[in-house]
Amino acid sequence: MKIISYNVNGIRAAITKGFLDWLKAANPDVICLQEIKATPEQIPLIDFEISGYPYHYWFPAQKKGYSGVAVLSKIEPKNVVFGTGIDYMDFEGRNLRLDFEDFSVMSLYLPSGTNIDRLDHKFKYMDDFQVYINDLKKEIPNLIICGDYNICHEAIDIHDPIRNKTVSGFLPEERAWLDGFMKSGFIDTFRFFNKEPHHYSWWSYRANARENNKGWRIDYCLASEPMKNRLKRALILPEAKHSDHCPVVVEIE
Repeated sequence: MKIISYNVNGIRAAITKGFLDWLKAANPDVICLQEIKATPEQIPLIDFEISGYPYHYWFPAQKKGYSGVAVLSKIEPKNVVFGTGIDYMDFEGRNLRLDFEDFSVMSLYLPSGTNIDRLDHKFKYMDDFQVYINDLKKEIPNLIICGDYNICHEAIDIHDPIRNKTVSGFLPEERAWLDGFMKSGFIDTFRFFNKEPHHYSWWSYRANARENNKGWRIDYCLASEPMKNRLKRALILPEAKHSDHCPVVVEIE
């Protein structure tokens, strides 16, 4: 079973760049999208059904043209959960979970901390999300949380760790949170299979960053520890260029 996570930076813009053709070729069983920046009424939903995804769920932010997540699936879920029940998170459309027979997949879009107000918001979100997931794992031990975490975990995950050490996304406090989150019972599926440097999932639009592979790995498919023996492969797809991010993939048994 192939699961993909992709921050599309606007689903309508991605579609104009060939996203639907790419989706058919990539052919995941489940794809988690982040930063859809649209409501279902603004999206050609029939095109996703024609592409092989009869089960598609959209959770936009209440603010127009901002944030939002989605999950598309070839397989009918047993249950769909929009949000976390935590108002300020759900207002921005940042979490959507599909429960299948013996595991669940969540699409997550964790806030960025581009200014001081948003950085405080990000830290609050991270703390509350950890508590939420700690409780959720008691109910759903087999959980994969796919998405844009807006944090590089370690120096290997960013092209210039020295210059970026004071930039949100690579702050020591953010990295410590992500490290703790993983140690609370999650596997970084990409690093489980790939130990090499220079693998990134986001590049700035400035200074030919993508062409020069000066990127950040901030998109993850984190699998809960009970899923460990079901992990088969994980990879990043930098050749997909519908966004400033690229897709990340995990395959499970």
